[in-house]
Amino acid sequence: MDDLKKLTSSMMEENEMDGYQKIDRYNEEKIRDISEKYYDILKDIGEDPNREGLLKTPERVAKALQFLTHGYDLNPSEILKSAMFTEEYSQMVLVKDIEVYSMCEHHMLPFFGKAHVAYIPNGKVVGLSKIPRVVDAFSRRLQVQERLTNEIRDCIQDTLSPLGVAVVIECKHMCMSMRGIQKQNSVTTTSAFTGEFINNEKTRYEFMQLIAAHLS
Repeated sequence: MDDLKKLTSSMMEENEMDGYQKIDRYNEEKIRDISEKYYDILKDIGEDPNREGLLKTPERVAKALQFLTHGYDLNPSEILKSAMFTEEYSQMVLVKDIEVYSMCEHHMLPFFGKAHVAYIPNGKVVGLSKIPRVVDAFSRRLQVQERLTNEIRDCIQDTLSPLGVAVVIECKHMCMSMRGIQKQNSVTTTSAFTGEFINNEKTRYEFMQLIAAHLS
């Protein structure tokens, strides 16, 4: 464990690189605890965690994992409420091609792709950057794509009370590409709707046409 103590004590040293101080926002206690576990995991898989290339790997993995799951510390509803405005606009608002990066809760392997999110205002609109932030807040947790889709939909519906919400997510899953069935080109698509996107076929069709269209 002396080697591990040296490893964790190097965390502050790594923050000073090439003449500038790098400031990271990490919970140092969690980083230390997770690093210890990954130090043991490296040994369990037959590696030598003390060799040069792996000396800082437990710490790096711990930091990466904390970043990849920082959505647990975010409140997506509050993100929306921070930029809600009264506006008499009642046509569809669509933010499409939002990058999605998440981790499958079954194997803790990445899945990634794009989300398309639309809503029809009912007296309230939200700052456009807040919708991708909501997607990110839910994505940066251990997830399944189906739940992720519903959580984004429900958050927008419950917070803004719009006339309808539509969410479509298209992702590639590394648990399918790297292991298991090993189908590298498969894409999973999930959708979730409320209000006018369920009740009005023309509205739903317009949404599907818009997310498929490419601006020249």
